[in-house]
Amino acid sequence: MTKSYLTTSTGSKAKVHRRKHAIPVIKHIAKDNDQEKQEVLTKPIELSRVIHFLEDPLAATLKERQIFALKKVVKRCQKGFLLKELADVFKILYICAEKSKDHPEYTSVLCDLLKICRLPFLKEKTSDEVTYAQTVKESFSQMGFLMRVPNAEVRNQICHSIISVYSSVTSKHSVDGLHPTSLGYRVQLLEQSGLAETLVLSMALLENQPAVKLQVLQTLQMLSSSSDVNCSLILKAQGAQQICFHMNEPDPSGQVLFRSSEILWNLLERGCKEEVTAQLSNMDCIMALKEAFLHQLLNGFRHYDFQLRNDLLVITTLIAENPKSPLIESLFAKQLILFVTFPELKSHNPLVRNLKLSYNNEDFEMKRLLLNLVVVMSKDLSALQLFKEGHVVLALLHLVKPTAAPPEGQSGPRNWTPVQQEELQLQALATLATVAPLMLDDYMICQGNTCLLLLLEWCTERDAYFGQGHSFHGTGGRGSKKAQMRYCVRLLRSMVSLGNEAINQDLFDQGAISQLLVIIMQMEGSPEEEDVITLEIKADIQLILSALCENNPHRKELFGSEGVEMTVHFLKMSTEKFYSGLGHNKLILSTVDCVWSCIVGCYTTEDVFLEKEGIFLLLDLLHSSPRNMQNVVLGTLLELCDNPKTMSHILAWRGQKSLTTPGLLLQLWRQEEAELGVSRDLYGRISDPKKPILCYYQEEEDSQVSLPANRPSAAVMDVSENLRSKIYSVFCKLGKGQLTTIFKGQIKSNQTLFVTCC
Repeated sequence: MTKSYLTTSTGSKAKVHRRKHAIPVIKHIAKDNDQEKQEVLTKPIELSRVIHFLEDPLAATLKERQIFALKKVVKRCQKGFLLKELADVFKILYICAEKSKDHPEYTSVLCDLLKICRLPFLKEKTSDEVTYAQTVKESFSQMGFLMRVPNAEVRNQICHSIISVYSSVTSKHSVDGLHPTSLGYRVQLLEQSGLAETLVLSMALLENQPAVKLQVLQTLQMLSSSSDVNCSLILKAQGAQQICFHMNEPDPSGQVLFRSSEILWNLLERGCKEEVTAQLSNMDCIMALKEAFLHQLLNGFRHYDFQLRNDLLVITTLIAENPKSPLIESLFAKQLILFVTFPELKSHNPLVRNLKLSYNNEDFEMKRLLLNLVVVMSKDLSALQLFKEGHVVLALLHLVKPTAAPPEGQSGPRNWTPVQQEELQLQALATLATVAPLMLDDYMICQGNTCLLLLLEWCTERDAYFGQGHSFHGTGGRGSKKAQMRYCVRLLRSMVSLGNEAINQDLFDQGAISQLLVIIMQMEGSPEEEDVITLEIKADIQLILSALCENNPHRKELFGSEGVEMTVHFLKMSTEKFYSGLGHNKLILSTVDCVWSCIVGCYTTEDVFLEKEGIFLLLDLLHSSPRNMQNVVLGTLLELCDNPKTMSHILAWRGQKSLTTPGLLLQLWRQEEAELGVSRDLYGRISDPKKPILCYYQEEEDSQVSLPANRPSAAVMDVSENLRSKIYSVFCKLGKGQLTTIFKGQIKSNQTLFVTCC
C-alpha cells in the first residue's frame, strides 16, 4: 500500500491510498455440455417473451431494443432451431416481415433468422419428428409466404434455405443430446407443405428483380428434379405455362433459358406429361419456344447452346403430339420442316441461307430429332400440305440413297461420318414407312419405287461396306447391310399393302417380282444362322409378292416356277420350328398366303405347284399345324380344289399311320364340334335335328337384341371362323359319288357326318 496526495478544489491535500497491482483473477466461465444444453432448452420461454415484447403496443417505439432482442435470438440459435420452438420462430419471422414494411432495419434480422433455417431442425427425442410434423409443415408453408416481402435479400435467403433442405449440411458446433432431423423427414414435410406451388405463384412479384427470379428458377429446378409431388404442385399452379412465358426475358447471366428448359424437362419426366403439354399448347408458349429455338440454332456456337437447342426441340416434339397444339398456326411447324430438309435440299430461305452445320454429335442429334418430329406431325393431316410444300419425301429419299465413297486420294465435302450416315439412312427409311403411304403423289413423282429397288440391289452387293449396328434401327445389322434391307422391305410392304394399282404396277414393270424372288432365295441359301431379322425380311418379301400378284392372273403367271419353288421350299419347313420364338410361325403363314395369292387362280402355276407335290405339303401342314393356323391352310386347299387335277392328289395323300385326307378332315370336324360344344346324344347323333350345327354361343345370343351394322351375328362368325364350313365344302368338291367310296368301312363311326355331308 502506498500513500499519495490529491489536491482538492479548495487547495487542501487529501490522502489517497492506491493498492499495488495484484495478479488478476480470471473467473472460469466455460460451460459444460449440460449447461449448454440447458441454455438451449430455455429458448422457447425466451422466444415467447420476445414475441410479447415485439407485439406490445407500449414497446412500439422501442425499435432499437427490439432489434437488440432479436439479435440475441439470432446469436443463441446459431446451431439450428428446435422443433418445439419452430412455431415461435416463424411467428417472429412474420412479425419482422410486417415491421420491415415501415422499418427496413428489421430486414437484416429477418435475413439472419432465415439463414439459420438452412440448418436442419433439432430434436431432443426421436418422437419429436412425429409430434411436431404439422408444425414443421406449416413452417415451410409460411416460409413460402414470406416471398411477399419485397426485399431481394430476403427472397434470396428463402431460396437458399429451401435448397439446403435437400442437402445434409449440419452445424459445425453440435450440441450433445440434440440431433438433427433426417433428410427424408425434411423433404417429405416440405413436399406436403405446398411450398413448390407458392414459389411458382410468387414469380409474378419478381418482374423487377431478375436476379431473384433466377434464384427462384434454380430452386424450382431443385424441387422438380427430386420429387413427383413437387412436380404436381408446380403444375397445379400452371408452372409449365408460367415458366415458358418468361424463358426469353433479358438475362445477362444467360441462365434463365437453361433453368427454364430444365424445369420443363423435369415436369415432363416426373410429372403428368399430358398436363405439361396441355399447358404448353397455347400460342404464347409456342411462340416463346419458337423464339428460343431459333435463337439457339442461328446464334449458338458453344456446345452448351447446341444441347439447349436440342432440349427445346424435344419439348416441341412432345407438344406436337397434342392434336390441339397450334404448332401449324404459329408457323413454327413450317420453319421446322425447312430444317428437316436441310442440308439435303438447297433453299434460298433466309433462315437457312447462312446456316452451317458442324456435323458434330449435337447436330446429328438434332437431325434425328427433326426426323422424329416428322413422324409425330404426320398424325395431323393438316401437316401433310406443309410436307408437300417442303418436299419432305424428296429429302428423305436423298437420305436413303447409299453414299458413294470419294475417289481414292481425294477428300469429299464435309458431311456426316459413315456411322452417322448409316443411322440417318435407317431412320429416314423408318420415317418414310409412316409418311410415304400418306403422300402417294409425292412418292410417285420422286420415283420412290425406283429408289427402293436400287437400294435393295445395293443391299445384295458384296463390297467393303461394314454396318455398325449401333442405333435402335441398326439392331442386328453389324457387319452387313441387313438393317437397310429390313427397313427397305418393310417400306415396300407398307406401300403395296395400300392396294394402289399405280404403285403396284410400277413395281411390277421394274421387275420387282423376279428381284424379290432372287433375294429371298439368296438369303435362304446363305450359310448364316437364321435370326429374327432374317425371318422378318423373308416374311415381308412374301407379303409383298402376295400383294402384287393378288387378283392379277398375268402377274401370277410371271410368278412362275421360280415362285413355286420358293413356296414349296418354305412349306417343307419343319413344324418343330413353329415354337422357336424367332418368327417361323409368321413365315409359314406368309408362305401359305403366298400360295393363295400368287398361285391359286392361275392354272399354269397351279399345275407346277401340283407337280412339286404342293398339295401333299399343305396336307402335312394341316395335320401338324396349331389350331389357329388350320383355318388358313384349309382355305387354301379349298381354293385349289377348283383345279380338277387337285382331287387325285388329295385322295392319294397319306399321313401318319396311313391316315387319309377324309380321315384327317373327320378328325378336324370332331375337334371343332368339341370346341364349339355341339350337342349330341349317347349314340353320337345330333340332339336337335332341326338345328344340326347350332353351337353353345349361338344359343346364348339373344335373338331379340338388334346388333349394329358393323358387328356380325354369332351365326355369321361361326361360318367364317370355324372349320366345319370348309370341311363340308371340300367334301362337296369331291362329289357325292366319291363320298360313298370314301366312307365305306367307316360308315358307323362317321354316320352323322356322312348324313350331314350327303
